Amino acid sequence: MTKCNVLGGNLEPCGTDPVTGFYRDGTCTVGPQDVGLHAICAVMTEEFLAHQRSVGNDLSTPRPEWHFPGLVPGDRWCVVAARWLQAYDAGVAAPVVLAATSEMALEVVPLEVLQAHSVDVPPDLSSIE
Repeated sequence: MTKCNVLGGNLEPCGTDPVTGFYRDGTCTVGPQDVGLHAICAVMTEEFLAHQRSVGNDLSTPRPEWHFPGLVPGDRWCVVAARWLQAYDAGVAAPVVLAATSEMALEVVPLEVLQAHSVDVPPDLSSIE
């Protein structure tokens, strides 16, 4: 399992409210079971969520049978690298938390592209006014 981020450091948590990650451990850890490569820690925006819905990847609708609450703008979520790249190509890429993005994302998205969309988001969003 890969626990390094795209900057070469330790992979930091992405989100715990809701709990994200392929392994639902709050991190974008990538392992052999994660064939979709849920490697990019993205901060949801309305544009990104709408785009994902339009391409058949509805991240907004709650799915209790999968213990998925549905996402809203501001949520941090480990997204599939190819889906993020698809949104990037459409001009609606979600901001990326580099320290919480797995180095495996670099197999799909160049570091320069991720850096151009990076954002430093504190884990406790209540500190943002």
